[in-house]
Amino acid sequence: MKCRILMALFLTSACNAILAQTASRAQPTNPAPAPGLARTLPQNAATLDETARFLAGMPVTGVLEPLTHTPGWQEHAQAMNEAWKKKEQQQIWPIRQWMQANAPQFHRSNDTAFYMFSGPDFLYASIFFPLANNYVLAGLEPIGNVPNLSQIPPEVLSQDLISLRMSMNSILRFQYFITKEMRTDLGRGNISGTLPILYVFLARLGYTIVDVTPIRTPAEGVKITFGGGEQQQTLYYFKADLSGGNSAFLRWCAARGPGLSLLKAASFLVHGDGFSGVRNFLLQNSRVIIQDDSGIPLRMFPKGWKVNCYGRYVAHHEEFEKYHQPDLDAVYAQNPPPPALGFAFGYHWQKEDGILMLATREALPGLPAQQQPQEMRVRK
Repeated sequence: MKCRILMALFLTSACNAILAQTASRAQPTNPAPAPGLARTLPQNAATLDETARFLAGMPVTGVLEPLTHTPGWQEHAQAMNEAWKKKEQQQIWPIRQWMQANAPQFHRSNDTAFYMFSGPDFLYASIFFPLANNYVLAGLEPIGNVPNLSQIPPEVLSQDLISLRMSMNSILRFQYFITKEMRTDLGRGNISGTLPILYVFLARLGYTIVDVTPIRTPAEGVKITFGGGEQQQTLYYFKADLSGGNSAFLRWCAARGPGLSLLKAASFLVHGDGFSGVRNFLLQNSRVIIQDDSGIPLRMFPKGWKVNCYGRYVAHHEEFEKYHQPDLDAVYAQNPPPPALGFAFGYHWQKEDGILMLATREALPGLPAQQQPQEMRVRK
């Protein structure tokens, strides 16, 4: 595999016990930098990459190195190391191995990766699609701010690091962010919003941050250029309301497709008409869609798509009970049932209850679209 995937597999790691205890194509127009994302750093400020490594609890040099000797940062580093070690063992390595065995052409693809309703979850976009030239993430969470950390008093910085850890607690322990918790924890200190979490994931995955630029078109967002492999890659995060129909944001995305799409812990939003625009975008502009049952309902995949199911389909309760899918029940009632997944995925945190749907187009090369096969098959 490519060198930066190997690099990610050998990162130093670590546990969430202490977390709980410590409570290519056209680019968008780039206007003047917004506050907190200044392109020109103060002379005594750390580099973008040093800042990311510091927030990730990893060794740094330069102006931030003295701060790594404080009790607050060392506690932070230990907690992050232990949490990351578990994440590698339970999610990162198993998912990479699964992709290499079941969808190697997409795991190696350089196509744009789309991850709607993602929040700052670059981690899973990178695990599934590590070689994408561009990543497009979108959610309602604000961009946020990463200030000059060397100017924050150590005792205040220690509290900011605790808030950062707690905002990442659910994604490191399970497979998704609990949005309310993340907003609460990242809205109370100097380090706020999605940006610091993106920094942590980039650093922990072995990447080097080259540039961070605020953008305003097609929506408020941030563009992060990073390296670590054979060529530089780009991560876009947009604060965008995905409800409604065909928006300027979705048209901007369509110009960068067809791509590789991921839907995970999406609150079943695309099951309803209120998010039909993003659902139609994904069906029209994706070569592959990897999702759990909170993504596009099985019944809504049109002819010409093939949907393979893995893992188990376990009923949801309370607020998600109304989204139960009888057609998925039928798939998983077959003998033999779909193959085991081997890792947790979606809202169920136990690995034996994970469900993954791998949807691909069945187009045959050389035939016009109207002559393509129109039968959808589901792996039983």
